[in-house]
Amino acid sequence: MPVAQAPARVPCCPTELVAQEHHVAKPQFKQKLLPHLIGLTLGGLAVAPAWAQQAAAPEKQQLDTVEITGVRATLKKNLSEKREAQNIVDSISAEDVGKFPDKNVADSLQRVPGISVDRSWGEGRDIFVRGTDKNLNMTQLNGQAVASAYWWKNDSQSRGFNYDILPSEIVGSLDVHKSQSADLDEGSIGGLVIVKTRRPMDFKAPLTLQGSLEETYSKLPKKTDPQVAGLVNWKNEDKTFGVLLAVSRQQRTMRRDGLEDFTDATKYTIVDQNNVSTPNAYASWGGGSAIFRQDRERTTTNLALQLRPNARTDLVLNAMNSDMSMNNSNQNYLWQAGGLADANGVIHVTSPRFITTSNGTQALVGGTVGPTNGVSFEPIFRQSYIKSRVLDLDGSYEGDNWRLHGQVGTTSGSGGSKHDRNFWFTGTTRTTFNIAPDTYEVSYLDINPLDPKALTLQSSRDWIRKMETKENYAQGDVTIDISNSPITAFKFGLKLRDTTVQNHRTIGTDGPGNPGWQSFTLADLSTGPSPRLSQAAATAGSLTQYAWVDDGLAASKGFPMYDKGMVYAEAKGEFYKINEKITALYGKADFAVGKWHGDFGLRLVRTQQISEANQDLSGTGNYALGSQSRSYTDALPSVNAVYDLSKEVLVRAAVGRAMARNTYSDLSAATEVSGTTNAATAGNPLLKPYHANQAEIGVEWYFADASLLSATLFTKRLDTFIYTSTASENVGGVTRSVTRPHNADNGAKINGLELQWQQAFGNSGFGSLVNYTLTDAKAGSVAGAPRLNVVGNSRHQFNASGYYEQGGLSLRLSYNYRSKSYGGLDEGGQDVTSAYGQWDATAAWDITPKVTLYASGVNLTNSLIKTNTTDGLPVGVYENGPRYTVGVRAKF
Repeated sequence: MPVAQAPARVPCCPTELVAQEHHVAKPQFKQKLLPHLIGLTLGGLAVAPAWAQQAAAPEKQQLDTVEITGVRATLKKNLSEKREAQNIVDSISAEDVGKFPDKNVADSLQRVPGISVDRSWGEGRDIFVRGTDKNLNMTQLNGQAVASAYWWKNDSQSRGFNYDILPSEIVGSLDVHKSQSADLDEGSIGGLVIVKTRRPMDFKAPLTLQGSLEETYSKLPKKTDPQVAGLVNWKNEDKTFGVLLAVSRQQRTMRRDGLEDFTDATKYTIVDQNNVSTPNAYASWGGGSAIFRQDRERTTTNLALQLRPNARTDLVLNAMNSDMSMNNSNQNYLWQAGGLADANGVIHVTSPRFITTSNGTQALVGGTVGPTNGVSFEPIFRQSYIKSRVLDLDGSYEGDNWRLHGQVGTTSGSGGSKHDRNFWFTGTTRTTFNIAPDTYEVSYLDINPLDPKALTLQSSRDWIRKMETKENYAQGDVTIDISNSPITAFKFGLKLRDTTVQNHRTIGTDGPGNPGWQSFTLADLSTGPSPRLSQAAATAGSLTQYAWVDDGLAASKGFPMYDKGMVYAEAKGEFYKINEKITALYGKADFAVGKWHGDFGLRLVRTQQISEANQDLSGTGNYALGSQSRSYTDALPSVNAVYDLSKEVLVRAAVGRAMARNTYSDLSAATEVSGTTNAATAGNPLLKPYHANQAEIGVEWYFADASLLSATLFTKRLDTFIYTSTASENVGGVTRSVTRPHNADNGAKINGLELQWQQAFGNSGFGSLVNYTLTDAKAGSVAGAPRLNVVGNSRHQFNASGYYEQGGLSLRLSYNYRSKSYGGLDEGGQDVTSAYGQWDATAAWDITPKVTLYASGVNLTNSLIKTNTTDGLPVGVYENGPRYTVGVRAKF
């Protein structure tokens, strides 16, 4: 069974101490179970405890406190944790997380074998595990859900975790579970990530103070922003009560330059200048040259209270609060094609050019449109936010040969925009576009894009969106130790979850005829041209500079005029509410026979869902609330086994059945209108969940001190995948192309190989951490469509880090690579994001044993994110630019 395979992260400061106290249990758990802390402490920061499985030592024997220094000892300890795990777990300690140049946990997880990260916004936000989509993986905090949301209008409410809310500073450790175990929550097919926060009693000293201060320079916006983080931990002399408070505050100025093509599954009739028609052809709504900017502020606090009134009882109250506000502007100079279609779906194009897509349909890729509305300009100003809250009470009691554990809590999250103001300017010109494969060119023949007087305001709108999630949970289980038996322990328990998700939108509109409406030209809000867009992303014919709205004039002049005539109404068709009640019973047995040990178990899960939404059955805009109920039960067996081939070599194997539920947006009965095109998306409350039969086998060779060579083969057999279909529907009295999700009646196969090499080279201070993952993923086909690639899969993933650490100096250079990855169906093909590789570096110097100066660089070579369809039609190419950080860290 492949073992914990994350490359252990290397601490920057060799003088930092790692300390732990060991309480060793007798073999076969004959005596009472005692905590066995396997801790890595960074200036008092300790990793969450692990439980000793077997240890041959007399009951009263206790190891003295041992202090271990240096990177090699840290790596050795990490490998020890992996080696002792029963199921397949990759672990990253707090020491490692804090020393990577990563601003959130997703960026840290990218170093783990089999994990890749979505970097669309410059830093990791969603993760993909072993070839599976982000929505097929779960993240928990201390073993329980964290409600999270998104800020962008086009983001759907998924079951994926938004890592934007979680800074690495509050993390104690990360465990990535890749094989099933009956006592772990269902819902993940790729992997379950459990983020563990620090606890007061994990710290060695009675009082620990830590802090860091840094400045980050983002090259593309040419801005420098501060970040400050601090931690204070206190426990009394009797070690019966402790308090921990950790705070992180980050400011960041983002800029993302992009060339965008708003692809559309709608089919049109294309009529050329000779009145020759091409019916049933795809045509993009249009596209543009976009400059996105965001001023982000994130404050995260974590408070933990721990009570140990006696040696048997442990209670921890943990409260986390994360608030993030983002003021965004997105200005996009646009051309249109499908956006100029008349009521009959006809687009007039001079000299149109087409390609044939994978499904045999023609797609418009070039020609000349206009002059009416031949150019549009869309500046958008958003006031967005994300909030997450967790309140969790965790308690355990140790009997003589049994352990009782309980956990109860609540989590809530919300996100969206308080305002999403949009100005819509148009101008009169003929526009020629060329989006032939791997090309993005546009020419405005009759105007100068730098002339703000050429564009006149036609309308404006404001979208206020709120996504909400709340979950209450309760869990209890009992572990009983068994003597003189191949079954060494048995664990059984019950978990209840009650989750409610809601989506609301209010739309404000303003235009000719509204009281207070006032039209003006772009010149009234512009003080000059935009900065030049990404030259790295542009092709020879791309538009890279144009007249744009000045932020100050927008706030002082534009918004007051804008708001004066705005008329607001609830978007009833976009409201939905989903309630999900989940009941899980589980039982798991640990076993040990000769050189074999592991666990086997069964998890029984009952899911009850109610999906509510407003329905317009008459097609006239008169909505009434309706609901759809469903329930289903899953039996999820699992087996994990380890064979000690020798003292240095382990063989691991695992088999199990996993399941994952669909995204909330896909399960809704609502219909959401696009912010740019005339299209809409809708859900399907009757979607079936995903199921997967999974197996893996691997070998680990601990060939030297702090060194590992391992290989793991794994396979997954999914019983379904989600595809979409598009058809014309009446939405609130307007005919739109509506895209809905469906279950395929076949599934997907994912076969993979993970390789890991970790080695410290003697006493030189040099070392390496390398891993590679191959995933061969194939999905079935849908009638009338080509075979699909598995969404979220990259065939190749590679991570490499080289480090040097001696005499208080630490250097690290890291490279992360994923080959092309796949998205949803798009204009007769499938979205594909090109291969992406990123270089990061970090350096640190211990000025004193307690003060460290450090620096880092992220995305050093300015890698681009580029997406096309499988037929070569451009979807978007984006530049986020590199970031550089300098800071100081102190601990007392």
